[in-house]
Amino acid sequence: MHILLTGSTGFIGRTLQAALEAAGHTVHGGASPRSAGAQPGLVPMDFAHDTTVAPWLPRLQGIDAVVNAVGVLRDTRARPIDAVHRDTPIALFDACAQAGVQRVVQISALGIESSSTRYAQTKKAAEVHLQALAAQGRLRPAILRPSVVYGKGGDSSALFMNLARLPVALFPGPVLDARVQPVSVHDLAAAVVALLGPAAEQTGVIDCTGPEALTMGDLIASLRQQLGSSPAMVLRLPQWLTHMSARLGDAVPASPWCSETLAMLGSDNVGNAAVFERLLGRPGVHYSQLVATAWR
Repeated sequence: MHILLTGSTGFIGRTLQAALEAAGHTVHGGASPRSAGAQPGLVPMDFAHDTTVAPWLPRLQGIDAVVNAVGVLRDTRARPIDAVHRDTPIALFDACAQAGVQRVVQISALGIESSSTRYAQTKKAAEVHLQALAAQGRLRPAILRPSVVYGKGGDSSALFMNLARLPVALFPGPVLDARVQPVSVHDLAAAVVALLGPAAEQTGVIDCTGPEALTMGDLIASLRQQLGSSPAMVLRLPQWLTHMSARLGDAVPASPWCSETLAMLGSDNVGNAAVFERLLGRPGVHYSQLVATAWR
């Protein structure tokens, strides 16, 4: 198949492209105009501004399926979250329906149903529109909702690994206690390959998680153990200092730590792995094996 993959230069996108090409597909990787200009062969696309159908129709010529792997953690002037998560994906989905490209795989996020963050609400709006097109029989979408995605090259994974190396770690209380079900980026890619191959007729929302949930604090402890280190001393950041640090982060657009990050990391992020495991044909990688299998 000829597959248009948005966000192909990102952490998840790079892994998806490698897996899809290994499965025999031709991937037309899309990236920002700056990235596309620096890497020949990429399709330039601007998720901050391509909010209408018109710029997408030429990109869909000769395409059999679309995978949208674009995402941002927080709103910035260069990458406004409303455009990146909602307006541009909606325009892309409408263009797919118009061009007859029925197979769409949307990389969304677990936990957006119950979250009031802008990240969650904009992701959810794109999902709702995609599901409406499916109800009209115009598209056959699969919506993947991963928990925390772990792998080499991921910003959050690098943060977790750096924290795991510290002999003394200081964490916000809500983050320590939040339950997650980390998924290997390679397992997520394998699910996308299946959805564009033997499971090409499968549609709907799919939770993408590892086989077992644990608290974020226990995840960091497990990563430290996998690195061969002795247990660390873990200190809990007082609540008032946690919220003050997040508000300070709100004022620094380049900072990954802000009130929205606190709200997301401080909430449970778990799901039912049954459908995901059927796609893989096996259980996902257990969190105790992430360093050996996904940190590469």
